[in-house]
Order: sequence, then C-alpha cells, then structure tokens
Amino acid sequence: LSCKTLGLRGVIVMPRGTPRIKVDAVRAHGGESVEVKLHGDAYDDAAAEANRLVLEEGLTLIHPFNDPAVIAGQGTIGLEILRQRAGKRLDAIFCCVGGGGLLAGVAAYVKRVRPEVKVYGVEAEDAAGMTASLQAGSRVDLDHVGLFADGAAVRSIGDETFRVCSQLVDGMITVNNDEICAAIKTAFQDTRAVLEPAGALALAGMYKHLQHASSLNLDTASSTPTKREREAATPTYVAVASGANMDFDRLRFVSENADRSEVRLSLRIPETPGAFRELYMKIYPCNVTEFSYRFHRADRPADIILAFQPKTNLWFKRLSDAGYQPRDITSDELTKSHLRHIAGGRAPPNGMTERVFRFEFPESPGALNRFLERLDAAVVTSDPAAKFNCSLFHYRNYGHDFGRVLVALQLPSTLPASAMDAFLSDLGYRYVEESNNPTYLQFLAPVVDDDE
Repeated sequence: LSCKTLGLRGVIVMPRGTPRIKVDAVRAHGGESVEVKLHGDAYDDAAAEANRLVLEEGLTLIHPFNDPAVIAGQGTIGLEILRQRAGKRLDAIFCCVGGGGLLAGVAAYVKRVRPEVKVYGVEAEDAAGMTASLQAGSRVDLDHVGLFADGAAVRSIGDETFRVCSQLVDGMITVNNDEICAAIKTAFQDTRAVLEPAGALALAGMYKHLQHASSLNLDTASSTPTKREREAATPTYVAVASGANMDFDRLRFVSENADRSEVRLSLRIPETPGAFRELYMKIYPCNVTEFSYRFHRADRPADIILAFQPKTNLWFKRLSDAGYQPRDITSDELTKSHLRHIAGGRAPPNGMTERVFRFEFPESPGALNRFLERLDAAVVTSDPAAKFNCSLFHYRNYGHDFGRVLVALQLPSTLPASAMDAFLSDLGYRYVEESNNPTYLQFLAPVVDDDE
C-alpha cells in the first residue's frame, strides 16, 4: 500500500507456502506497483532471496522486524492498548513472537508508561527462537521450524529485537499446535472471527498462563472470599490477535485438533457379537466420536481405537476393571496423523525385518510427487537382493504446514541394518522412526508367532 501511494516499485518476497488469501491481499493492495515473489519453504528462505535482490538489483531492504523504526511502529499497538484501558487495571499483555518485532515494540512502550504491567511473548513449540535465545543469553539459530504458525516461523530472531526483549520482557510461553487450534476455535466462538495460527498464538499463550495461574491459586483460595478478594483475584489480560490469513483448507486440521475434551484410547475387546455395545455401556452416556476396528483372527481379541468425550475421570478405571486393557493414545502423533485412518492390517512374515518411519516435508503443490520420486529412485535397484520392500504407505493432506507420510520398509536378510540408515540419510527428508511405538506394535507390526 505504501509503494502504491508513493508511486514506488516494491518487491515483496514470501515463502511458497504463504496462505493464498495473504498473497492475494498483498497483490490487491499493491496493484501494479508491487511484485509478489514466492520463494523457499520458510521465512528465512524468503529473507535470503530478498537479500540477494538487494545485492544484485540495488533495492532497499525494509526488514519485517529487525529495524528500530519497524519496532517502534509495532509498539503503537501498546499505545492503543493503554489508551483503551485509560488507567484501569491491566495485569499483562501477551504478544505472538516470530522475529520479535511486535513483542519488542509493545514492551518498549508499555514498560516506559506503565512498568507494572507484565509483557509476555508466545511462540509455537516448534519455532521457539526467542525462548531459546533468552534462556541462552544470546541469539540462538534454530535448525528448523514448524510452519503451522507460518506467520511466526522464523529460525533466527533479530539482534535488535533480542536486545530489547532481553531487557524488558517478563517471560516467554510456548504452545503446541493443539493449543493453537483450541485458541482459534475459542476466538471464533467468541467473536465469529477466524484467526490464522500465528494470529492465535497470543490467545493460546494467555489461556495457558491462566490455567497455570488457576492451578496455583487453588490451594490458597479462601472458601468464602469477599467481593474485594474476588476482584483482586480476577486479573485483566490483553492478547494481541495479530492476523486472520487462514486458508479454508487448513480449517480441517484446526477442527480435528481443537477439541481438547476428546480422549482417544487403544483397547482390546473379545471377538464376539455384541462386544462393542458392552464396551459402550462402560462409558455411556459419553459421546463416542471415533471407533476404528479391523478383523484379524476369530480366536484373538480385537484391537480397536476408540475416541470419546468423558464426563468424569472414572472411565479409565472402569475400562481397566472390565479387562479392556485401555491405553491413552490421545497425544500419540502416529495415531493422530496416520494410524486412525488406516484400514489395513499386518504384513505377513516373510523373513525380512520391517521398520516404520514418519516422514515430513514442506507441504506445497507437487510436494508428495517429489517425495515419491526420491523414494522410488532410492528403493528401486537392479539387484533384487539389495532392494528394500515398501510394505506400508499412508499419506493424507490435512491442510497442515508439513505433508506427513507413514512408510514401512522391509530390509532383506542379505543387507546389514546400517544399509537402511544410509538409505534414509541419502533420502534427505526429516523422519522419526516408529518401529518401537507401542501402537504400531499392537496394530500393524508383523506377527512372527501366530500362537502368541
């Protein structure tokens, strides 16, 4: 908008995974004066491209956060907050943190005018550069960052923002993707506005802070507090909602992960008619949201996945006493992203060693195809004795920052275990091995001895 108003040429570089709604809005505001260039998978890749344009084309870089003028501009949000409170009670302000410009600017103004007000920064757990830097006492460059909160996914915070924040900020809070999704849902229910993940960071951090503060006050609370005690115990907080660039296809991931009331279990039930109803009666009248089952053998218990919304804390003991062997897998990433959607079974024993991996790659058009090409190039060899067998493959697009693939590979007896490790290294993707995950062993691992 500034370039359009002043009649100047502008080049705005953003990562390829930037929500389309944000890209279109920037183009609409800039008009013919602005060129939007999509480059790289994350902010730091786009920043490197912007610096290249500065060197090669002589353009002037306007840094998004590590500039005193930009920090001061973002600090006007602190000015607006204090003006609206007009001297009334204000205990704390929560700001999302990517490079640190917003947090530094708000802290600089608020601490000068009302130093008693706490200022907290909130980061995603997988992009917590400011948290790591403040703990270390110097700037820390992260090896990689998660991109769900793409508007705050920065590997290297600014030196100026670090200097200001290290002097003025009262603390940092980190939140996971589920907590961010829950904050998006709460904001929508309260305001009918749909925040983007980065825009909901401060809200998620405020809720986390409130939960922690409430747990600390439980033991010290008076059984019959006076009106003054109730008022003193009711703090006033402000969370800065800093963006609503939410692509529609991401809402599926948000909705699946926003419900904090749901519990997901793995259980074993008898392979007999009516067994599910008997199980259901143990948790009735709870709302069942998911039930996953696959027949394996008539003479063995059935392994199932059950998700429901408990009304009390007695469900686990009740299910255990009934012999269902419940195991809470609500936070198990393998189950949440892959296993609950697979209607498969176990690979038959064939003398090969099976290992299973979760791979991640930046989600963008053609990303899955590129992964498959690299996987095929590495797996297919001219020597059958040196060929890995892909025995399981699962992918689903969740509208997430990263594409997630579950792959099981079988190692021929003719090859040492180190051969697969070398293969994974050459493949070049981030991965987590799940071969010893209890859920994989229960539902998918080959059974060597059927009599066990």
